[in-house]
Amino acid sequence: MIVRHIYVAEKHNFYGHHGKEPSNYPMIELGEAKCEKGMGIIGDRFYNYKPDYKGQITFFSWEVYEDICRMFKLKGLCPSIFRRNVIVSEVDLNSLIGETFTVQGINFLGTQEAAPCYWMNGAVASNAEDAMKGRGGLRAKILTSGTLKKDNRPIE
Repeated sequence: MIVRHIYVAEKHNFYGHHGKEPSNYPMIELGEAKCEKGMGIIGDRFYNYKPDYKGQITFFSWEVYEDICRMFKLKGLCPSIFRRNVIVSEVDLNSLIGETFTVQGINFLGTQEAAPCYWMNGAVASNAEDAMKGRGGLRAKILTSGTLKKDNRPIE
């Protein structure tokens, strides 16, 4: 698994905003992020959200990002638009649901798909929610503390 991007956001834009306008808190790209066991990513909106929270960190597939860009003919779309913490490549994220896995020495437990919601239709493209069903990413718990670093290899 290659870590392509790491993002945090101070507050929520969509989560908890049903029936209201979204907020406008940016996703901030980091070169590295401190992951704290059972808590989340330090500085992220879900850090210490609630005990044993199943979405302490979220992962999204670079390959799905590329497919969505092709499908909707989107040029220059930043992967942060999906509001996931870690963009990775070379892994089937759905295969990690219910599994313990390790990235850069940090252990995680894949808890469930980070299912896309209707907000994606406005943020990405009309029908993006449907296009992302079954491949919206992975929610996970952090089982060991450590620092996750962006891989600086060129993206092909």
